[in-house]
Amino acid sequence: MPYYFAYGSNMNPARVEARIGVTRRALPGILADHTLRFDKASRVAGISHANVGPAPGKRVEGALFELLAPEQIECMDPFEGYPHDYDRHRLPIHTEHGAIEAWVYIAAPGTTAEALRPAREYLDHLLAGERFRMPAYHARLAEVEAVHGLDDASLAALGLSRHSPR
Repeated sequence: MPYYFAYGSNMNPARVEARIGVTRRALPGILADHTLRFDKASRVAGISHANVGPAPGKRVEGALFELLAPEQIECMDPFEGYPHDYDRHRLPIHTEHGAIEAWVYIAAPGTTAEALRPAREYLDHLLAGERFRMPAYHARLAEVEAVHGLDDASLAALGLSRHSPR
């Protein structure tokens, strides 16, 4: 079966189900030799989405979803902005069951910038995936500086609302 590795707002299983339907299962996974960054420029100035980049010795913790059908990954493409905003890569994700190859979205060249921060509502979706991460990793995510007080139009442009994802 195909797999999808979520390290950003899709670590929230409810968000994934709303976007692509039911998955067979979700389990903790680790993308080795990469680091989590908030450098993917969004449609709102100064606001970022999550991204991963190579970093020897580092790790990105997230949720590994086993899809019911290969076509489910294509249902995620519009939400990830594939192929313009993010590219899809097949990478090994380490789990308690060994390494499993999965689809991972990584920001497309030319779509990142420095000095960006995630919206508070976006970061809350990452934090909703707490069960997929070690406590220390979750604590580091909880400390990420986020932007508060975006207006409803900006939130809508980001695919977010004021409602808590939990």
